[in-house]
Amino acid sequence: MPDTVLVTGGAGFLGSHIAVELARTGFAPIILDNFTNSTPAIRSRLEALGGRPVPCITADVRDAAALRAAFHDHPITAVVHCAGLEDVAESESRPLAYYDVNVGGTLALIEVMGEAGVATLVFSSAASVYGDATDLRLAEDTPLQSASVYGRTKRVVEDFLRDLAKANANWRIGIVRKFNPAGAHSSGMMGEAPRGRATHLFPQLCRVAAGEASELIVHGDDWDTADGTGVRDFVHVQDLADGFVRTLKYVLAKPGTLTVNLGSGQATSVYAAIAAFERACGRSVARVIGPRRLGDVAGSCADIARAAALLDWHPTRDLDAICADAWRWQKNGARY
Repeated sequence: MPDTVLVTGGAGFLGSHIAVELARTGFAPIILDNFTNSTPAIRSRLEALGGRPVPCITADVRDAAALRAAFHDHPITAVVHCAGLEDVAESESRPLAYYDVNVGGTLALIEVMGEAGVATLVFSSAASVYGDATDLRLAEDTPLQSASVYGRTKRVVEDFLRDLAKANANWRIGIVRKFNPAGAHSSGMMGEAPRGRATHLFPQLCRVAAGEASELIVHGDDWDTADGTGVRDFVHVQDLADGFVRTLKYVLAKPGTLTVNLGSGQATSVYAAIAAFERACGRSVARVIGPRRLGDVAGSCADIARAAALLDWHPTRDLDAICADAWRWQKNGARY
């Protein structure tokens, strides 16, 4: 029997791709999601791409009773925890909600996992924990200087998980500091489908190029970067999903805690991303300069040497592939 893995937030952009990669590599994924920014309709695509049934539990990760029922009803042996709020700018105006969901949800999950005797977890952290770090390339030992509420909630959870593993040697925990998930599944069947206003760059580019929005707002052109726009490490969502599954396999084999960066290792400016996307879609993207957003930083890229050495993980899809897959998803309707 394959290991059964619960993916919290499993209907979201990253979680859904992780669920498919789990199924594709021999695990039995179950998704748990409250569907505030996703839809149960994704289930049929998960099953088609993963080649196996994918049970779906509608619940909030803060709901301990629902979590207990999930662990009672399914032979769960590990968890990939992606559920949470993740808008950096929004976190500045809604700190209570972000601490409640991101920290409170993790505490509820860990409590129920402990009750069920399940002690293997991969946590989806974020590059935001590095915040205003001045290093151009961020390694796992770069000092953390979270500059946003979102980043601080991730850091709090990281600290808690390390304390947990130190106190109880049974725990096997992978902390994945993901950089910026982008693109879409190469099949064109799955991608980023935010409800309402898109906040991430590539869904915004898609909507402008498709005529669904009038223009892209570039948040600041006075950053201390080569072209004045912020830089990001954009990593293809399928490469990222592969890295999460490799992290799970690693911690299944070794107790303790692993902290690892997953990114492309390349710093891409907003203007460079726009140019690449225009090449992919064959259209120009109207843009205007807007103010910087609260919590934003100039940006850096990941040092991925640890992921290469310990997980044998290397990103295989470049910026052009990210743009091509994002545009394919848009042309297919960008919805479920």
